[in-house]
Order: sequence, then structure tokens, then C-alpha cells
Amino acid sequence: MQEIFEKYGWDVIRYDTIQQGLINRTYSVYTTQGEFIVQSINHNVFKNPWAIDQNIKTIGAFIQQTDPSYLYTHLVPTLQDNTLIEWGSGFYRAFHKIKGYALSVLDNKKQVEEAAQQFAKFTYVLKDFDCNQLKDTLPQFHDLNLRYQQFLQALQIGDSHRIQSSKNEIDFLLAHKNYVESYNQFIQHKEVKKRVTHHDTKISNVLFDIIHDEEKAICVIDLDTTMAGYFISDIGDMCRTCLCAVSEEEKDLNKVKVDAEKWQSLKRGYLLYMQDSLSPFEMDHLFFGGQFMIYMQALRFLTDHLNKDVYYGASYEGQNYVRTLNQIRLLEEYNTLS
Repeated sequence: MQEIFEKYGWDVIRYDTIQQGLINRTYSVYTTQGEFIVQSINHNVFKNPWAIDQNIKTIGAFIQQTDPSYLYTHLVPTLQDNTLIEWGSGFYRAFHKIKGYALSVLDNKKQVEEAAQQFAKFTYVLKDFDCNQLKDTLPQFHDLNLRYQQFLQALQIGDSHRIQSSKNEIDFLLAHKNYVESYNQFIQHKEVKKRVTHHDTKISNVLFDIIHDEEKAICVIDLDTTMAGYFISDIGDMCRTCLCAVSEEEKDLNKVKVDAEKWQSLKRGYLLYMQDSLSPFEMDHLFFGGQFMIYMQALRFLTDHLNKDVYYGASYEGQNYVRTLNQIRLLEEYNTLS
């Protein structure tokens, strides 16, 4: 790490590992020049770290020109003016540390509204940015057609014992193929357009701070999955991760409940910035965003279970099956809101 720090010319006092986050290794670095965040990009997940680097810089340059007061995670250049370092077998980048904290769980509906505002504001401040400039850092990441085809393939080549024991869940997902059809109707509609989309709108990707004795969301972080996309990806993942008090790892399905007040708060926060940007057809598909994302995640978990956990992995036998049951229950609970 010291050799990385030297590339920035930092006089480092100390550095600590930040445990939050599953994909990249993250460090908080304290120097005589200030505080920084250094990350090692997981290039087993992100095959093209240079694409991430380019996207963050391109968006950052646009924001500096059009809305410089917007709080954004700008990259810090090295002494050689590089913002991505390839060192050994790794890729590293640095950001100025923003004062604030991330949440892993939600205590109240106000936090949901605040988080939704920030994700919506991110897309809103980039409404005049040509999203076609962005590179796909995870191609077809939220392509429901691809995820459904991968599911069908797993039914053909997956583990026969797991297929047999998952019959009820398989039948449920096959019976809800209408979500795939609705997705295709949505993306093909003339009133639907691609925008700058975060694609990973879980609560831990928003920073909060106490401002005038009140907890406020101040900015979004973790822009590695930022690509051109559809708004249902962002509002859908917020529905999936913010409306239930327990995570996708919860085994007790009786705890998988959706909070109707949080759904109203999510909509209110998101539409504060996005209402005038969405077409009438898109506005009619706010609720579908949650259906689309929860269904897709159930497909992905069961696909991985049938394929013997080659993508997400499993810390215990049947973990991806548990996650599947969780997301199916979440989808059923979510549909009670309609």
C-alpha cells in the first residue's frame, strides 16, 4: 500500500480497512494533505476497470461544468495525472473522503425518502448528459431477457437433485414469465428512454450526515455500475432493498414484510426530482420497477442454486435457495401494495 500512496505524493499518517462493501477492497487513508478513500477494484467482477475510470471522469467533468456545487465523488489524480493505477495484479483509485456515514439497515421511512431523493437527484443533474458516452461496465447487468434465458438454461444443465427439490420455486418463476413480457413492452415503448442510471441503489450506497440536528442524505457513492439504463433499475432496486426490514439473507420468511409507508416515502423522494423528467408511460411503471427487480433477483438466485453456486457462491449449503425463497416471498408481499 505504501507504494500506492507514494504515487499520490501523500505523507500518510495511517490507513484503515473499511469493512462495508463486498466487491472492492476499500481503505480510509489519513495524510498530512487530508483524508482520502483508496479502493482496489475487483477485476474478477469488473473485467474492464478502465471503463469504470472513464465513466466516473466523464460524468465528473460534466458536473464540474454544469453543477459544480453538486457533491460528487471525484477521482484524485496521481503525481503523473493518472486516476487509475495498475499495480501488480490489482487496479487502484482514490477519492477525496466525504464527511458522512453509510447505513446498512433502515430505521425509519424518512431515511428511505432521503435516499430516494439522492438517487433521483443523481440522475436529474445528469439529465442533459449524453448517456451514450458511458461504457457498459457490466454488460446486460439488468437485462431481464438474459436472466430468464440463463434460468431456462439452468433447468436443462443444472444439478438434477437441486432441480427436483426446487420444483415449487421453479414453477412459481415460470408462472410469472409475464414480467419478462412486460419488461420487453416497457423497453420498446416510444416514451421510454435511457438515462444515466446508478444500477446499485441499495441503502449503503448513499452517504448520510447530521445537518442542523437532522439526519440528511448528502450524496450517492459507489459509481462502478453507473451506465446508461432504465429508471426501473434504480427505483426497482430501492424497492427491493429499502421496503423490507430484513435482507435477502433472512431465513424466517415470516419476517419478510413490505412497509407500505416506506413505499410512499420512496415514491415521494424519487419523484421530487424525477416527476417532470418521466413520461406518462414511465410514471405508470413506477410500481413495475419493484416487480421487475425482485423477480429478476429471484431468477438469479435460483439459477445460481441450480448451477451449484458458481456466481454468488454460498457460505452454507442451500444459501442461494434460501435467498430465492426470500425474494419470492418479498415479491408476493410487494404485490399486496398494488
